[in-house]
Amino acid sequence: MDPHANRSTPPESQKEWRLIEKLVLTMQDEQRKQRRWSIFFRFATLGYLLLMLVLFLPLRLGFSGAAAPTLTPHVALVDLSGMIAPGAEANADALTGGLRRAFEAEHSKAVLLRINSPGGSPVQSGYVYREIQRLRDKHPDKKLYAVITDLGASGAYYIAAAADEIYVDPASIVGSIGVIMAGFGFTEAMDKLGIERRVQTAGESKALLDPFQPVQEGDREHFQLMLDEVHGQFIDAVKQGRGERLQSDGHPELFSGLVWSGAKAVELGLADGFGSAGSVARDVVGVEEVVDYTVTPNPFERLLGGFGVSVGQGLGQALGLQGPGLR
Repeated sequence: MDPHANRSTPPESQKEWRLIEKLVLTMQDEQRKQRRWSIFFRFATLGYLLLMLVLFLPLRLGFSGAAAPTLTPHVALVDLSGMIAPGAEANADALTGGLRRAFEAEHSKAVLLRINSPGGSPVQSGYVYREIQRLRDKHPDKKLYAVITDLGASGAYYIAAAADEIYVDPASIVGSIGVIMAGFGFTEAMDKLGIERRVQTAGESKALLDPFQPVQEGDREHFQLMLDEVHGQFIDAVKQGRGERLQSDGHPELFSGLVWSGAKAVELGLADGFGSAGSVARDVVGVEEVVDYTVTPNPFERLLGGFGVSVGQGLGQALGLQGPGLR
């Protein structure tokens, strides 16, 4: 008989076994957690891919937020909303893209440009104005009606002037046919603070309108000539678009940058009548159905684009810099 058979396990061995058991259980628990996280990340990746597919599929199909073609007679709507500027939703590429699709849609009977904008870039506005002229020449059987809701001023009115007819609400704000360029000057503040401005240029006019240096009269005159030139282009575009309907004789303030109510705009020939997008489609065009062809960024582009634009605008405002604008 083994003399050690009835001996109990030493306390030290029991502790070791308990430690081993605890270690094994901990390892199993960690493995279960790793499996759960692995499954979670796989599903998260799949969800992300599906989201990207949903966001970018409309771009692949060629619609990018605009309505798919319809097979019934309709009025094609394009929205112009907000500031007209590169990178903004109301940029020339988006607006002309929507207008092209609206004119080229086989079953669209007319095009409605619904406007609610204070204006913006003269370059972007000019692009859209000329594209509307081209599309009207290419599709003479389709009229373009501009409908101004709350606000159609400056660059927005520049674009509206290219339409066959303009409709407003009696309380709309219309006009502002002028050009502005604004900034700030910090020279006196720098003198009081004892700050010295150091700038070097190659070209005597490279630092013109520097907000930290006094304005030179020659620079002021140069920019005034440039603004007058852009203003003349704006006036010519309005006169060309509105023609004999424009009551400019006896109203020299028409091109002074003033704004008018919709009721006064009709009286002055800046607009043709009163109406909304729905009433113009129904009563002027004679078609009830309105289909939206506005090109809008998908949510992902909107998030990134909005962040970039806001940062750029913030920096520009902080430095007191603002280029010419139709406002």
